[in-house]
Order: sequence, then C-alpha cells, then structure tokens
Amino acid sequence: MPPKLFTDPEAALSEAIASLPAYEDTTEGVRVIVRAFWLDDQSQPEEHNYCWGYRIRIENHSDRTVQLLERSWEIIDGLGHIDRVRGDGVIGEQPVIEAGSGFEYTSGAALDTPSGIMRGLYRMIEEPTGRLFDVRIPPFSLDSPYQSGLVH
Repeated sequence: MPPKLFTDPEAALSEAIASLPAYEDTTEGVRVIVRAFWLDDQSQPEEHNYCWGYRIRIENHSDRTVQLLERSWEIIDGLGHIDRVRGDGVIGEQPVIEAGSGFEYTSGAALDTPSGIMRGLYRMIEEPTGRLFDVRIPPFSLDSPYQSGLVH
C-alpha cells in the first residue's frame, strides 16, 4: 500500500500526534489527555536548548458546564530544577467547555537539559454555581534523542 499523502498539514500533524503515547488524568469528570513531541527543528542541543510541543485535550464528561480560568505548571528539567509558571487561561483563551464537549490546544516548552517532566493544574469554575475547583494535568515526560546513552 502506498504511503498516505496529505494535502492538509494540520490533518497530517493531528494524525502523527494521535499516534504518540498519551498521559491522562480525570478530576471531577474533567479528563485531560496530553501528548508531547520533540521539536528537532527548534532545538539547538549544542547550545543546551531542547524544545518540545504538546497537545492537550480537555474533555468534560460531567453534567455541568465549566470554564478554564487559569493554569499552573511545574516544569522539571533533567537535573531536578523546577520552574513554576502560572497564568490566565491557555493560549490566550479561557475556554468554556460544555458538558459532553471538549477543547484542544497545542503549546510548547523549552529546557536546558535533554529531558524533563511537566505537570500542573487548571483552575476551573463551574457554571452557574461559581464553584472553583482544580483539575490535574497529568505528569508527562519530555524526552529527546539527546538523552544520555541515546546519541553518541
């Protein structure tokens, strides 16, 4: 069978990402699925600059509407150094996610080491009650081909 040719680069990227390992966690019916991928074209290993992208899908399996207000991350490099990042929403948005629906976005991270781990929380508000709650972002691995023992 000949290789599949894509005319839509977004569709090709989505299919490639879908084949990556998924890290998942569910909090109060809100499921977070993360897939991380190495960005060779943006990395400069000789300058200790290692870059990854990650795609996150947030699925609302509860019976209520929620809105993502804030995110907080712990980015842990290969030496155990922790960088904490906090901010409003994700990719400039504070998405409202209705019961039975989802929201997906792609972002990225850079480290000074060839591997690391990210984990975090989303601060959500339940509509219409206004109750705040945190949703766990599962820890996920940032792996590059430059990790010790993989490249000589």
